[in-house]
Amino acid sequence: MLTMAQPGDDELLSAAVEAARRGRAEGGIPIGAVLAVDGRVLATGWNKRVQLGSAIRHGETDCLENAGRLPASVYARATMVTTLSPCDMCTGAILLYRIPRVVIGENRTFLGGEDLLRSRGVEVVVLDDDRCTGLMRDFIAEQPSLWNEDIGVEG
Repeated sequence: MLTMAQPGDDELLSAAVEAARRGRAEGGIPIGAVLAVDGRVLATGWNKRVQLGSAIRHGETDCLENAGRLPASVYARATMVTTLSPCDMCTGAILLYRIPRVVIGENRTFLGGEDLLRSRGVEVVVLDDDRCTGLMRDFIAEQPSLWNEDIGVEG
């Protein structure tokens, strides 16, 4: 199934990129996310595993935490926008809350659970954004062991 970007996706991705840059400036991993409903940002987040000493605060999970408790009816209308293809943990969170649409900045440096999302009826849009790819390529080159830790790979 071919899915297309919608008006506003680029602006939402720009907010996620800014979140990713903030995370990197804090000494963390440059992955940002936005949860939006009807084009309105409900929450942003960025990977805070380093900053918080956390095992689970990826960009998407941090974004969900920042959104707080929401009724299922809100998640059912939401879009998760993330700078990088979501890992298995973040894919699971998206499926758990039945978020029907995911916009991904890039999936060249890491390909996450996109096929699982699609198989469960989630619309997945990959924007292949050079800002996102550049952030990750630079980070992986500078901090390969931290990157491997983040994705659960020995290295």
